[in-house]
Amino acid sequence: MTLETAERAPLVALVGRPNVGKSALFNRMTRRNRALVEDLPGTTRDRNYGVVEWSGRVFRLVDTGGLIESDIDPFSPLVRRGVQQAIEEADAVLFVVDATTGPIAADFEIADMLRRAKRPIMLVANKTDTSIGRSGLTEFYSLGLGEPSSVSAIHGQGVGDLLDIVLEHVNAVPPEEAEDPRIRVAIVGRPNVGKSSLVNAVLGEERVIVSDVAGTTRDPIDTPFEFEGKQMLLVDTAGIRRRGRVERGVERHSVQRAENSIDRADVVVVVIDYEETLTAQDTHIAGYAAEAGKGMILVVNKWDLAEDRSGRADLTKMLDQRYKFAPWAPLMFTSALTGEGVQDLLELCVHVSEVRQRRVQTSELNRVVHRAMAEHGPPTIRHKKLKVMYVTQAEVAPPTFVFFVNDPELVHFSYGRFLENRLREAFDFTGTAIKLVYRRRSEDRFEESA
Repeated sequence: MTLETAERAPLVALVGRPNVGKSALFNRMTRRNRALVEDLPGTTRDRNYGVVEWSGRVFRLVDTGGLIESDIDPFSPLVRRGVQQAIEEADAVLFVVDATTGPIAADFEIADMLRRAKRPIMLVANKTDTSIGRSGLTEFYSLGLGEPSSVSAIHGQGVGDLLDIVLEHVNAVPPEEAEDPRIRVAIVGRPNVGKSSLVNAVLGEERVIVSDVAGTTRDPIDTPFEFEGKQMLLVDTAGIRRRGRVERGVERHSVQRAENSIDRADVVVVVIDYEETLTAQDTHIAGYAAEAGKGMILVVNKWDLAEDRSGRADLTKMLDQRYKFAPWAPLMFTSALTGEGVQDLLELCVHVSEVRQRRVQTSELNRVVHRAMAEHGPPTIRHKKLKVMYVTQAEVAPPTFVFFVNDPELVHFSYGRFLENRLREAFDFTGTAIKLVYRRRSEDRFEESA
C-alpha cells in the first residue's frame, strides 16, 4: 500500500531529541530505507511519512526532526513548529529516547510538551541491544510516562512487540478500509506561475486567494470535487524554489509542505509560466516528482499571452529536450484566465491515475521483454551478458516490474532504459513513472533502477 492511498489510516508520530534512532525505527517499521540515517545530530529536519502494515492492520507513521535548543541550531524553531504540527495531526505519539545515555534535560522538556498535547504517548527506549542500554531502562520511569518499550531499531529487537502496543492505542484499519479512492492531484510549480488561478479555473470558483505577489500561498489547501463522476482531491501548493535558494523560516516550511503534497499525490501537475518556460527551478520540481514515482503532466500556463501560436511546435520541441529525463510526461497548454485546456487537463489527470493502476499479465510481459531482447541483445560487460529468466509485475502506483536475472550488475543504464521504453510502447504507460527492479535468483534483496 502506498502513502497516497492510505489517507484514512490513523497517524502515529515519532518524536524525540536528535540521534536517538527515530529514523532507524521509521525505516524498520515501514520496511523501507526512506529516511536518512546518520550519526550526526539533527540529520532529519523535514517530516517523513510512511505506511506500516502489521497483523492485518494499517497505520501511517511520520518521522520528525530532532528537538534541540534554538541557540544550538538555527533551524530549531522551524523543526519544533514542524514537530508540533505532526503531533497535532497524530492520533498517538511514539516518544523515542536513547537507552545508552539515560534521560537528559531535553527528554524531560519533550515529555512535558507531549503531556500538554493530550495524545496517547508510548515511551520507546532504543539501543537496548547493549548491556549499557539494558541497565539504564529503569531510569526512564522518571519521565512520568510509564514503562518504556525496549527496542533496537538497528537489529529489529522488540519492534514487533512495539507494533502490538501501537495497535492497542490507535484504531488501525484493514488495508481495504485505509485506502482513499479519490484521485489526488497536486498542482506544483515556482511562485507566481498561476497555480492558484488554475485551481480556481478547475473548481469554477474563488476557492484560493490569487495575488500577483510571489509566494502568496504558503500552505497546501486540499479541496475535494467531482469530475465526470470521478471523486478527486485537488492540492494547491506553495511555490517551490531550488533547494539552495530557499530562505529560512516560513518559505522553507512551505517548500516542505509542497514536497509532502507531491508525496501524497497520484498525479502531479507541474505548472510552467509561458513567459518563463526554460528555468532550472521547473526542471527541479519535475525531477522531484519523477524520482517520487508519480504520474506527471507538464502544463504551460498563461497560453492566452501568446501572440503567435504558430511557435507552439518549436516550444514543444524545446521543452521535450529540457525534460528528456521524463519523456513519458505529456505536455499541455492552458490558460487559467480563459479556461482554455482545463477540461482536457482534468480528463488527462483521470487517465494518468488509471494508467498508474494498470496491471500486465505475466505471460504477456515476458513475451514483450524476450522479443525485445531477441531484437536488440544486451551489451557484454566483463565478458558476460545479461540473461533474463522471467519478469513479473510486483506493484502498481507506480507500476513496478521485477526482472529475475543472472547478475543485476550486468544491467547497463542505457539497456535498462531500452527495456523501459519497450514496456511503455507495449502497454502505454504514458503519464506515469514506472520502476524496473533487477533481482538475482539467489538473492532476497532488490536493486532498483528508475
